[in-house]
Amino acid sequence: MEENKEEVLEETPLEQEDKKCEKKHKKKKDCKCEENVQKIKDLEEALLRKDADMINYRKRKDDEVVRMLKYSNEDIAKDLLPIVDNFERAISLDDDNLDDELSKFLEGFKMIYCHLTDVLNKFEVKAIDGNKKPFNPNFHQAVLTEKVEGMEPGMVIEILQKGYLLKDKVIRVAMVKVSE
Repeated sequence: MEENKEEVLEETPLEQEDKKCEKKHKKKKDCKCEENVQKIKDLEEALLRKDADMINYRKRKDDEVVRMLKYSNEDIAKDLLPIVDNFERAISLDDDNLDDELSKFLEGFKMIYCHLTDVLNKFEVKAIDGNKKPFNPNFHQAVLTEKVEGMEPGMVIEILQKGYLLKDKVIRVAMVKVSE
């Protein structure tokens, strides 16, 4: 009887082959399932990356549009600055005790100059104030240097050409003479 029990416990080669085949198929199913899960995870990550890229792109574009609108008048302001310089030169002639006729003529220049500077101020174009202040390379360009008694080195002595800001952006640096 013990021999019969052993025979029953033993599997036939066909049964053994069936079990091996089942294990292989189960492993294949598990393997395919794991592959599919990994693909889904990869696709979800790619989708999240694409969403983040789109959000970042939209933010960059919005910032660029805001910046463009903020400084949209920069080109016209730059074109007007040489005209303002010429008016200032012409008005400075009035200080030289000229005759009444030329002085009256320059009064018209002064009115035009005042109107032009009012328009520039309206659009937040301001002159850079730097006379008798420390030299700042962000706002000044040193054209000349001169040793001056009683003045610290690196101080602006004279403004040769005015610099201008549009809101908070330098659109033209001031050309200055600096103390040594």
